[in-house]
Amino acid sequence: MRQLPVLFKRELASYFSTPLAYVFIVIFLVLSGVFTFYLGNFFESGQANLAPFFAFHPWLYLFLVPAIAMRLWAEERKSGTIELLMTLPITRFEAVTGKFLAAWAFAGLALLLTFPMIITVNYLGAPDNGAIITGYIGSWLLAGAYLAIGSCMSALAKNQVIAFILTVSVCFLFIVSGFPMVLDGFSGWAPQWLIDAVASLSFLTRFDAISKGVIDLRDLLYFLTLIAAWLAATAVVIDLKKAD
Repeated sequence: MRQLPVLFKRELASYFSTPLAYVFIVIFLVLSGVFTFYLGNFFESGQANLAPFFAFHPWLYLFLVPAIAMRLWAEERKSGTIELLMTLPITRFEAVTGKFLAAWAFAGLALLLTFPMIITVNYLGAPDNGAIITGYIGSWLLAGAYLAIGSCMSALAKNQVIAFILTVSVCFLFIVSGFPMVLDGFSGWAPQWLIDAVASLSFLTRFDAISKGVIDLRDLLYFLTLIAAWLAATAVVIDLKKAD
């Protein structure tokens, strides 16, 4: 665990050594504003809250977060530096966790830079700031889930584009798993417990509850367990690729 902070700082600094970080942040901030104030009909609703802001996050993250995650391991494998990384005096846990935490911190920084949204709604009215805080927590957890999946997909793929496509595909499945038309496809043959299990996997169901100010321990455990499971899968994939 002693090398984890060192790896974390190295990986986080690497984001800002290229224009990627700044391009991502600008795109995220611009799209967040467009989705909230225009597509989300913020002013037409007549309510001072950030519900329109958070409502688009699962879909906004679907394409932006995989762009961060695709480079976690695919770039290391393509350049051949993964072998060098694995020879350093760090454990597999430290390597996987350090890279993930750096990406998660970067996503959190981009999210924090939307603080003018909070100032705006407080200027226009008297919003429930408690619900806004929980919305930010839920959004950060959602980004972590996307990144954990992306980490595993990046470890699987040697090409960043393939890693991006795989991440988008898997995350999309997690989003739509709670949609009625998806559940209807199971209703004809699957037992009720299986249908309920598929529905419980939906990112939207979990995130919507948190973004509305409802902190349920089960929702928090869902995201944390999902992150841990996909990071464990990442470590397994790296070991298998190393054996190859």
